[in-house]
Amino acid sequence: MASKNINITLKIWRQKNSKAKGQIETYKLNDVSTDSSFLEMLDQLNEQLISESKEPVAFDHDCREGICGMCSLYINGRAHGPDTGITTCQLHMRSFKDGDTIYVEPWRSVAFPVIKDLVVDRTSFERIQQAGGFVSINTSGNTIDANSLPVPKFDADRSFDAAACIGCGACVATCKNGSAMLFVGAKISQYALLPQGRVEAARRAKNMVAQMDIEGFGNCTNTGACEVECPKGISLENIARMNREFLSAKIGSEE
Repeated sequence: MASKNINITLKIWRQKNSKAKGQIETYKLNDVSTDSSFLEMLDQLNEQLISESKEPVAFDHDCREGICGMCSLYINGRAHGPDTGITTCQLHMRSFKDGDTIYVEPWRSVAFPVIKDLVVDRTSFERIQQAGGFVSINTSGNTIDANSLPVPKFDADRSFDAAACIGCGACVATCKNGSAMLFVGAKISQYALLPQGRVEAARRAKNMVAQMDIEGFGNCTNTGACEVECPKGISLENIARMNREFLSAKIGSEE
């Protein structure tokens, strides 16, 4: 498809800080290449704002390759925009038409407070991972061969699929309850499926679920919106596995 330029209207959430009251502001942007990514379009907008001596729009990004999970934007009512299986940085302006009005907002969640404009604080995810999203291994002495603990390919594949979660928060932003159970389920599953993760399985499940509740995330009601909007296609079965791991840990601690 040949490249062309389009003119668009942007309705963007602006908020100075977490304490300030935010509002939607309107911007006209012309000659946007349909080959440009959504973030490149925002770069173009910011160049225009700077040339007009106006405050540029703050938005998060890093790798711009769909890996880091930082480009968390709610676009026209959908996490990461109208396409499926992609992050915002992988969304291109060919998905929009000339004359379109595009609404751009930050993630909406009590556990993801707005820092500025479109940037939210997602350190709650980091604290959940610190609570148990790791494997403690004594590395002193001789290195253990990688194949000393055989892992069935089926389990290895499922663990790898769970580990593909990039922690972008689209599941939380999409869920009507603001639940983080798909994220937590994925982080628990990637270890629960491997023999190296079984030693700390009970403690991991209890600690990570407890930290999730402390952070203020909502409960899961199995609507499945999180799986649909997840850019990495993380399966709902990880939530079921997390529930089994947590229940097993609770029962084991009461025995």
